[in-house]
Amino acid sequence: MRIVSKQEMKDIEQLASEKYFMSERMIVENVGSHAARVIMQASNVDLSSGEIIFLIGRGNNGADGMATARHLKNLGHKVRAFILFNEAECKEELLFQIKAAKSFGVAVNFIESSVEFTSYVDQLNPLVIVDCIFGTGVHLPISNFVYEVIEYTNSLSSFVFSMDIASGLEGDSGVVQGNAIIADMTLAIGFPKLGHYVSSGPRFSGEIYVLAVGLPRSVENEGDKFLLRPEHMVDLVNPRDKFGDKKVFGHSLVIGGSHGLIGAPILAAKASLKVGSGLVTVATWEPQYQEMTSRLIPELMTGYISLEPENWGRIIRDLNKYSSVVIGPGLARTPIARRLVLEVLNNFDGPVVIDADAIHVLNKDDDKKAFNLRNAPTILTPHFGEFAKFAGIEYDELTQNPVHYLKQLVESVNCTIVLKGPCTYLGCTDGSVYFNYFPNDGMATGGAGDVLAGMIGGLLGQDPALKESSSLIDRYEAFNRTVAVAVYIHSLAGKYAVQDFGVRAMSAQSLIDSLSGAFSSLEKDIDKVVKEL
Repeated sequence: MRIVSKQEMKDIEQLASEKYFMSERMIVENVGSHAARVIMQASNVDLSSGEIIFLIGRGNNGADGMATARHLKNLGHKVRAFILFNEAECKEELLFQIKAAKSFGVAVNFIESSVEFTSYVDQLNPLVIVDCIFGTGVHLPISNFVYEVIEYTNSLSSFVFSMDIASGLEGDSGVVQGNAIIADMTLAIGFPKLGHYVSSGPRFSGEIYVLAVGLPRSVENEGDKFLLRPEHMVDLVNPRDKFGDKKVFGHSLVIGGSHGLIGAPILAAKASLKVGSGLVTVATWEPQYQEMTSRLIPELMTGYISLEPENWGRIIRDLNKYSSVVIGPGLARTPIARRLVLEVLNNFDGPVVIDADAIHVLNKDDDKKAFNLRNAPTILTPHFGEFAKFAGIEYDELTQNPVHYLKQLVESVNCTIVLKGPCTYLGCTDGSVYFNYFPNDGMATGGAGDVLAGMIGGLLGQDPALKESSSLIDRYEAFNRTVAVAVYIHSLAGKYAVQDFGVRAMSAQSLIDSLSGAFSSLEKDIDKVVKEL
């Protein structure tokens, strides 16, 4: 599913009007009809026992709200709209929708102070409030009057819907200045918006439901930002050869581990094995080798790396017997670790996953050449702090505009990048960005990122398209598809781990234990998508 910026949405609406003869009023009517049905189904309360309260602004978001109020009234519900601006400030379409709503019996109140709103609601305690104050075009900061209405709304126990985007949330940056509605569900019009997923957006948006409002389907696959969903996976999960031997399914190498951090490469290696790798070798520094072998499962092969670079000759020569390399989990942040990472980048001809400490010992300006000269795909898997350090930018700048900086870094180093967080962003070398929106506090635990790195390496090692002598562009296309599967499956494993262990008790090992359920779930979702095609 496509994700759009404010300007992209304006362009889509203009196209709908000029080429497909969809007037603003037609779209508003479609919004009202669809939103009314969703509100009835999604609020999980008996709407017949009280009024549904609408908070109406002065623009198109308010017009959408009034159309929705009218449809709900026509379906037999008690509906009241509080308009937070005087009539002279209201746009033409809103004024039309107010008249239409009144004719259907919607109670409409123009108010000028928060006291008028709070004194009424105190007596009512409404079960549902629908926020239609501002859309994506909000101009921050908001007025004191609107601030007070929002603050009071957030204090209520009512189920809150926001129309298109939570009022007070900036449409592109997800920034809040002062206050914003905390929605239980956001009814995104046509497409989800960039502001739903970046910065503070996820904290205020709640569940995001996309209202289909009749926009032309031709625009659905345009753009460069997409929500990662099962429908993207139909051609992505490669079928396994029932007659293949272990060599067919790849040999992944995981390099990492240092004093006190030996568990990180072990988790990565186990994850690589559990996503179907035929063979997995895990290697660590020589002083940690004995500890590592004492903690390994028997299916994993082992190796060690001397602390003396002059002894690395055989290791470097043997790199290309592997189908993929994961380097970085627990590796250490030392000059010798940096040298090892660069040796792998310069000497291995297959896909490399750069994770954790391997990202810390590199930086964009000094090491851009090492990435750009590779004749094989490379992936970086930083969290926000690692990304900011590697790219040489401020952390706060990154959180407010992650897509911009992600695309900028992908272009600079010619790597696929997974920027990890509650919403994970997959930046691809073709300029596209996939959003994996799957907030799960149970995954905020040590080792979860190591598991993801191992999964990516294991799946890449099995991808036959990466073993062919095709162009780097074609190899990157296959590479990005496989990385998308790994990111999505990782989140699904988190979902099943929560069900089995709970958010407090789950661990990185829980993710590995939940991979079977995650793969089964994805296969069922793909089958469902295929049947609907």
